[in-house]
Amino acid sequence: MIVLVSPKDVEEAKAVIRGNADIVDVKNPKEGSLGANFPWVIRSIKELVEQEGGDGMKLSAAIGDFDYKPGTGSLAALGAATAGAEYIKVGLLKIKTKEEAIDLLSGIVKAVKDFDPTKKVVSAFYSDYKRINSISPLEISAIGEAVDIDVAMVDTGIKDGKTTLEFMTEEELKTFVSESKALGLMTALAGALKFEDIPAIKRINPDIIGVRGMVCGGNREDGVKEELVRDLRAQFA
Repeated sequence: MIVLVSPKDVEEAKAVIRGNADIVDVKNPKEGSLGANFPWVIRSIKELVEQEGGDGMKLSAAIGDFDYKPGTGSLAALGAATAGAEYIKVGLLKIKTKEEAIDLLSGIVKAVKDFDPTKKVVSAFYSDYKRINSISPLEISAIGEAVDIDVAMVDTGIKDGKTTLEFMTEEELKTFVSESKALGLMTALAGALKFEDIPAIKRINPDIIGVRGMVCGGNREDGVKEELVRDLRAQFA
């Protein structure tokens, strides 16, 4: 399983790289679940990954928790791609219908792929979609058939310590994974996951596990700890 860890700055990125994560995922927790960071931060971390990262280490960048603004999303996605991100992550936080999701994601995919067809678009749904009045992750089949995203992800929209596993059952998450894979998509699971959730994560079997709080010692506002990244990576060796 691929391990994705989300640093907020260059110093945290050093801990992620030394901990040997597979994907260094640049975000800004102050701006939400998938808060966007600055282009110069993405570029600086990209340089660090190229200089110090192991073979195959990739860079990801979140572009925000979006409402229905396809133009804004497309421009933000192009900015992240230009800054060096290989995975561009967009959150469907205030997207309420599959039609809105398809329209938003179509623009983002076009912006990214026209710039560089090797880059990947990650569509993040939210396990707590009922409490934030967002689109269900189980709409993935209709959305994935209509637009060429590369990765389907489930995260939590509200970061209050409750995990994805508290909002969706293992069976629902397995369905999300299987339906996404049937479309040829990679899958990712995130959302306040804890070390004690690892057995369930392995049963659900996404391609990618995404974390921040887990490797900050349980509080996502603290700094990323190299030793916890290394411990997590060892769980999926």
